[in-house]
Amino acid sequence: MLESKITQLTVRDVRFPTSLEQHGSDAMHTDPDYSVAYVVLETDSDAALKGYGLTFTVGRGTEIVVCAVKALSTLVVGKTLKEIISDFRGFYRLLSSDGQMRWVGPEKGVIQLATAAILNAVWDLWARVEGKVRNKPLKTNTSDPAKLISCIDFRYITDALTEQEALDILVKAKKGQKSREEQMLKEGYPAYTTSCAWLGYTDQQLTQLCSEALAQGWTKFKVKVGADLQDDIRRCSLIRKLIGPNNTLMIDANQRWDVNEAITWVTKLAEFHPLWIEEPTCPDDVLGHASISKALAPLGIGVATGEQCHNRVMFKQFLQASALQFVQIDSCRVGSVNENLAIILMAAKFNVPVCPHAGGVGLCELVQHLILFDYVSVSASLNNRMCEYVDHLHEHFKSPTIIRNAHYIPPKDSGYSCEMLEESVQKHQYPQGEVWRAIEQQGKQ
Repeated sequence: MLESKITQLTVRDVRFPTSLEQHGSDAMHTDPDYSVAYVVLETDSDAALKGYGLTFTVGRGTEIVVCAVKALSTLVVGKTLKEIISDFRGFYRLLSSDGQMRWVGPEKGVIQLATAAILNAVWDLWARVEGKVRNKPLKTNTSDPAKLISCIDFRYITDALTEQEALDILVKAKKGQKSREEQMLKEGYPAYTTSCAWLGYTDQQLTQLCSEALAQGWTKFKVKVGADLQDDIRRCSLIRKLIGPNNTLMIDANQRWDVNEAITWVTKLAEFHPLWIEEPTCPDDVLGHASISKALAPLGIGVATGEQCHNRVMFKQFLQASALQFVQIDSCRVGSVNENLAIILMAAKFNVPVCPHAGGVGLCELVQHLILFDYVSVSASLNNRMCEYVDHLHEHFKSPTIIRNAHYIPPKDSGYSCEMLEESVQKHQYPQGEVWRAIEQQGKQ
């Protein structure tokens, strides 16, 4: 089936009205409607084989990503899967560095989100052909590290990580691989929850949700901060009292502050002993993050960022500048698995833990494959490592994330876990879906 030709690419704008209940609200995104540009690759396979992919957005603007996917589709349709994976590095460059469309990037913003959606669908298609879940083909390919490395575009990062260094990391991690895989199948990968403390939630909601999470075995909690200092002090105090002194607390400002403001603000929250401050300032400000990291180090507070880093080059600079202590990869912000592999390997070289960003629509389903691969085949460590989990919208996926005892349980179905239920897609397609027509009608009343 590797000879199957991609005959059609369709993309749809699918949105969920999460803003109605303040799900996902933070200091910068006060009314998000969790959304995706949802891609389906159709093939001429006798088995009607398809590949499914997506990229995450928060409502308005999804239609722009859809247009970008359509613009890139001509580079995909007509190719066989074998053509793509036999030169995956070249295919990645084809999408990310088209001689004309790269002008509206390059490798950043809307065009990179569109690239991620398409590549996610290609990886899903490949995994379905292999009949294995995503971390399995990746793990299998590490028996021939050169084949896996050939998926990565090392352009612009060889001053931080060479191909040989990446190969050496993969070879070294072979030791103990089987036992780590068995451990993940039995125990799962440690997760933390953000679902309890969105910025728009009331204290009553915080109390109820934290109490429920504790009863379910959660020990790591993230709190949204950044809009009002006194409000942050009150909310962090409440949650720290609820979860106790021994459980882990993180805080997330979602890019709200200037550099000096971030240092002052977080210093005043230090009494609650957060493990990290996430996205304290502009996501592009490498030196600003470095200043914040240096200032907060004596307080035992690290800096985490990455969910809005454009590409591997940004991560390279953050790592070289010691500007972060936790690398937060995102399965849809950068160029899919290909680019995330480069970031994971750079993080391993710099000995910085990977703690992925997830949540949204489908991000948990996707990123679980990447973090399982990181542990089994790259880092071989769980020290200070965890993967974000948000308990929203999983019911719209054919193979939803499974959480047991606050751990991600490895998926069993073939693919990259991002195939949505067609009924959900149709109901939430924007603007003609049933859900959005009902909301529009209510607005007219």
